[in-house]
Amino acid sequence: MKTLTLDVDYDCDFDLFGLVSSSREHTLAWVLNRVLHLRLVKQPDLVYDLLARGRLVISNYLHATEHLTLRLLRNRSVDPSPLKKPFLAPDIKEYDYLLQISNGVGGLAAPALLASLDALPEVQLVSQLDPNSLQFKENLLF
Repeated sequence: MKTLTLDVDYDCDFDLFGLVSSSREHTLAWVLNRVLHLRLVKQPDLVYDLLARGRLVISNYLHATEHLTLRLLRNRSVDPSPLKKPFLAPDIKEYDYLLQISNGVGGLAAPALLASLDALPEVQLVSQLDPNSLQFKENLLF
């Protein structure tokens, strides 16, 4: 019997930032709320069931307005996982958190946001990433 596979190429139309921080997620969300004048609110954890291999439980904070959507995602699974790489984006596992922004303008546009995040003492390293170049970019589509 012939097996068919479906190849779908997703186009990611959001800005993605990788953050290295030793802060806990709620502390980092509070700092981002204070500095960037946001209202990041804890959402139910994202659960990815990977059939027989295990599951990922990803912490998720959301700030949504009519024109802007901003998510703070923890890159590593919150629950212990039997997976070899328990990351939301295993190809960028060196980042502790991912910041996903759709329609960022003004202070939340990519260059201004990069400068603001880099100035925070809670953030050791921040980089802007190209989501279209990631191998597991479909994990970032909600």
